[in-house]
Amino acid sequence: MSAAAYRLITETSGARRGELTLHHGVVQTPAFMPVGTQGTVKALTPVDLHGAGVQMVLANTYHLWVRPGHERIRALGGLHRMMDWNGPILTDSGGFQVFSLKEFCKITEQGVRFRSTIDGQWRHLTPELCVEIQEAFGVDVAMALDECIAWPAEREHVIRSTARTTRWLKRCVAARREPDRTALFGIVQGGMEADVRVEHAQELAALDLDGYAVGGLSVGEPREQLFEMAALGAAHLPRYKVRYLMGVGYPLDLVDGVLAGIDLFDCVIPTRSARFGLVFTSRGRVTIKHARHRDDPGPLDPECPCYGCARFSRAYLRHLFTANEILAPRLLTLHNVTFYQSLMARLRAAIEAGPVALAELRLTAARWMLPEDGVLESDHES
Repeated sequence: MSAAAYRLITETSGARRGELTLHHGVVQTPAFMPVGTQGTVKALTPVDLHGAGVQMVLANTYHLWVRPGHERIRALGGLHRMMDWNGPILTDSGGFQVFSLKEFCKITEQGVRFRSTIDGQWRHLTPELCVEIQEAFGVDVAMALDECIAWPAEREHVIRSTARTTRWLKRCVAARREPDRTALFGIVQGGMEADVRVEHAQELAALDLDGYAVGGLSVGEPREQLFEMAALGAAHLPRYKVRYLMGVGYPLDLVDGVLAGIDLFDCVIPTRSARFGLVFTSRGRVTIKHARHRDDPGPLDPECPCYGCARFSRAYLRHLFTANEILAPRLLTLHNVTFYQSLMARLRAAIEAGPVALAELRLTAARWMLPEDGVLESDHES
């Protein structure tokens, strides 16, 4: 029995509305997973996440392997019990650290040798260990170890790394010990080489995995190319398996990703932006430190149901942020996460309503990317 089952409910203009059933629950798709690198979505509790409408979270295999260690997490009852989260969890493979920590690692056919940025120790992550770690966590979805390369890259480099990703994937499949509990997703690579990406998607589709991710994107390439490659990869994946676009993105990116046929997303943008005082609202982007909010008695976003918007003024939030009070990033993070979950709910409703509703929502999301009221942020002193 598969640990992941995807039910396609309806399609509109290439966008898919479905349900992903995992060991710890059913996820209504399209869905966005907040990033909880260290086993926590920064500044928020599980109660906050549930209240914001979060269905599923992402944690980081590499960082949790280094600290506190997968055996310790197993002994503490698994990642769900340790972080008190009863919904589904997906863990990335550590493959992105091959990209982001490349100066601290060495790639071989056997796996990746890392030098920990925490204790300086060298660690060797193989496909087999990658699966062992994630199954020890007890997560719902484990990602296969892949090689994520930088952009731009020479075609021959792309071909070699993509072939290695396939070989590593097959080793991950062979290493599984908990296939009824922890699903395994493969990752489509291929850089910006369209034919390589198509061939890789087809090759992975033939393996009949629990689900699929489109990876190797959002690594510096132009936005148009990102979504061209995402759509190309998704088009060659099984129709009745879930599709996950890794590391994307801004509100408009999520809409365009859904239009490209993607079901599942993750990104640090809503949480990281909040810690820097950037929030997304129904009126556009807001930088809370700007002086225009100093005497504003109104809510951050009158359409948002989060605790911060319901109880506090922009003036107070600005005061907290400029005073470097810890409550500021907590409330701003809660707002951004709630905003993203509200967007995904609107996307699901728009797909069910039809092409006109979906097109209108894309126009709305494009406006959200602009500064509030169209006023340039540089016009305001902080």
